[in-house]
Amino acid sequence: MLSERLKPVAGFTLVEMLVTMVIFGVLVALTVPSMQVWMANTRVRAVADSLQNGLRLAQAESLRRSRQVVFALTNNSPTSTSPTFTASATGANWAVVTIPALAGETSAFIQSGTLATGVSNVAVTVVNGSGAEVCFNSVGRLVTQTITGVAGATCSSPSTGYNGNTQPMIVYKVAMSNGSTQQLTPLYVEVALGGQVHLCDLNHGSSSADIYGC
Repeated sequence: MLSERLKPVAGFTLVEMLVTMVIFGVLVALTVPSMQVWMANTRVRAVADSLQNGLRLAQAESLRRSRQVVFALTNNSPTSTSPTFTASATGANWAVVTIPALAGETSAFIQSGTLATGVSNVAVTVVNGSGAEVCFNSVGRLVTQTITGVAGATCSSPSTGYNGNTQPMIVYKVAMSNGSTQQLTPLYVEVALGGQVHLCDLNHGSSSADIYGC
């Protein structure tokens, strides 16, 4: 009976616990930078997807309605009941409305969306062409339009290509805005003269060689 009472109890020693904690700390230290990069890239992807979706919606609606439609960045939050907004190249939101065809006609609100709400330190900049606003004509092509029905919005068709591509296009760059090196892959949204909208990554090279390339 006495020998049974003195039998050692199974468990961890202090040394074993310390070794486990050290190993765990090393693994966490190795994982955190990768997680930070992943989170930053996820934020950039969310903004790029929203921008791409808004532009594709505008192009699709111009075809469906057979009339001119404008996509514009804005810091306002327009709705169907309060559709008035002002275009802004640094806008955190986007909106799509029809362009008045007749004098005295008002724009018809189509849809709006957000770029940056809940997504911190991500900036959208126009790196080719004039892209605070983009106008599509009734057959879905980019068009120059000085009267858009949107305050501060004047559309200009692109005349130059980007990154070695000679096809005229408007190009948006979506990247971290705080100079962080965590975000390694800025994304680009291209709008070709023919109305095609393409989300791409310069790290994939040219679009002719890779569908994800620019």
